[in-house]
Amino acid sequence: MNIVKKLSSKNLFIFNLVLIGAIFGFSLAFLSFSCSTPKAQAKAQENPVIIPEDALKIAEGLQTVFRSVSDKVLPSVVELKTVSVRRQQIPNIPGIPWDFFFGPRDRGGQDRERRAEGLGSGIIVRNKDGVYYILTNHHVVEGASEIKVSTRNGKEYTGTLVGSDERKDLAMVSFKTNDSYPLAALGDSDKVAVGDWAIAMGNPLGEQFSFSVTMGIVSALGRTGGPGGNINDFIQTDAPINQGNSGGPLVNIRGEIIGINTWIASNTTGGGNVGLGFAIPINNTKRSIDEFISKGSISYGWLGVLLMEPGKETAEALGLDGKKGALAAQVFIDSPADKGGIKPGDFITHVNGKEVRGVQQIQLIVGDLKPGDKAAFTVIRDKKAVDFQVRIEARTDQAAANNSKLWPGLSVIPLNDQLREALELDKDVKGLFVSDVTSGSPADVIGLKRGDRIMSVNGEKIGDIAAFFKTLREKTGNELWFGFQRGDATLESPKFKR
Repeated sequence: MNIVKKLSSKNLFIFNLVLIGAIFGFSLAFLSFSCSTPKAQAKAQENPVIIPEDALKIAEGLQTVFRSVSDKVLPSVVELKTVSVRRQQIPNIPGIPWDFFFGPRDRGGQDRERRAEGLGSGIIVRNKDGVYYILTNHHVVEGASEIKVSTRNGKEYTGTLVGSDERKDLAMVSFKTNDSYPLAALGDSDKVAVGDWAIAMGNPLGEQFSFSVTMGIVSALGRTGGPGGNINDFIQTDAPINQGNSGGPLVNIRGEIIGINTWIASNTTGGGNVGLGFAIPINNTKRSIDEFISKGSISYGWLGVLLMEPGKETAEALGLDGKKGALAAQVFIDSPADKGGIKPGDFITHVNGKEVRGVQQIQLIVGDLKPGDKAAFTVIRDKKAVDFQVRIEARTDQAAANNSKLWPGLSVIPLNDQLREALELDKDVKGLFVSDVTSGSPADVIGLKRGDRIMSVNGEKIGDIAAFFKTLREKTGNELWFGFQRGDATLESPKFKR
């Protein structure tokens, strides 16, 4: 017991010693911290962080601009809610056990309605006798049987589809009211430059986020490749755009509409924003607005050429390296282009003195020309610039789809080593490879097929694609025939007479 007591006393002594040391250390640290804090505070006060007044004024000024732009434009922005009704036929599926007892019953012809809801945006651009006109996208209202227009002040109106155009992806909706709404100010998209401020407005992802404003810059101009065969050249922006923003405005720093938000490029499921938004330039819509209101549809000017971007070998052979424009690969017989002197193989570089970048821009420019207008076209022919005056006609679906008048009705590309290898041809084999034959065209009628190799045109031997187009232009006149190879056979087509 004495030993236990001694050990216990020793342990108690050590514990007390540790406890006293801990208390002493804590007290010393607290005292040190208390002493040092006023010094640190005093030091901080000696070197305070000051926001420069000049910089703050600039930032606040920019903030005021964004507020003002939002206040100016948002009352003209609307939310478009659509309902599309589709009918689906109910399949005739045998019923059990009723068919077993009473025999099969005919359920054919029974339909079921399917209602699909959609959401988009629009911008008020006109007012005529209490009828407000909203510019939006075709795909926002496509197939809609019901349209509801909601404004920022919480009111809702019944919308009426005035007109819609798939090629430009534009549409117009109207609503009638005695209430007063401001009209959007339309800017000049030709003056937009990369790096400009860009402000997107609309109703992304549903009513919870309606009338949102996002900000970015203009990332690029003249973008092509929109969905659904859209012929516009787009403004690209990194201002966040999501589903539901379609049809809403893209605005500049002055509160002017420079574009209509239309589509996004995204690698996320459901098409989330990744900073790649595209808007139809507002100048592409101005004539369309007038035509929608006056007649409910858009008319297009027609040139009558089939345009393409030439490949590398074709561009080199025609002397087009580094040139901007589009190749008139084929021309419709008796079209404005044909009457005006434009021929297959002409490379269009300017329309009315304006340099063109490619196929879609030419389509836009020509489409916006009025029937009867005379337009100046500059083309490169035989490596020289030549000018033509062409009287534009109205585009009709019938004329544009009349393949029987598409001259010559086939597309050719130069044979290169890659093609020769794929076709198992010797390296010294000449000719032009037929890459496409249009159904119902002259070339189709006289029997040409994809994969044939053109050796001559109207008896003239063809060495390259420049000679092909030159012979078409100068030797074909009112009739056309080809010498060609198909496999190992050398053939000559019958003559086609215009």
